[in-house]
Amino acid sequence: MNTRPLMTMQVKVARVLDVGAVPYGTRRIAPLDGGTFEGPRLRGTVLPGSSADWLLLRPDGVLELDFRATLQTDDGALISMKSFGLRHGPPEIIAALGRGETVDPSTYYFRTMPRFETAHPGYSFLNRLIAVATGDRGDRVAEVEGVGTDPDQVAADAGQLGHDHPQSLGADGHGLT
Repeated sequence: MNTRPLMTMQVKVARVLDVGAVPYGTRRIAPLDGGTFEGPRLRGTVLPGSSADWLLLRPDGVLELDFRATLQTDDGALISMKSFGLRHGPPEIIAALGRGETVDPSTYYFRTMPRFETAHPGYSFLNRLIAVATGDRGDRVAEVEGVGTDPDQVAADAGQLGHDHPQSLGADGHGLT
């Protein structure tokens, strides 16, 4: 499998909404107040009001991440981004993350799978790829690699996807930290 780095993203989180206990775990919603992204072939802003991270802490301790964002490139193109991910690890490591401590990313699992949709012909390569991201909650950075039907259409230079917002429920399972 050939992959190439795609972009770096930083987002700002608004007041987190605590939905509470739902049938499959504890649900929190983290609306985004905007942000930026940049890569070799695209750059722009994360639009507020249409972007959020839906978090579900499952009873087995796995955190499901359902990130959805509307991106607007510097030249005005709109891109829909959806990313599903999982984060889990030993209880003491997850508790340390919940307290905001720096933890070696090799001690826990954090992977996401971004997908994109756009009508803009200049960014149509995004419609034909599946991206894979590995996360580092301590640095809030994930490496995003694109895999497409035509590898030459995938962004060709270095980049990362990072989140300036917490991606975990607190050690008590209730509060984002």
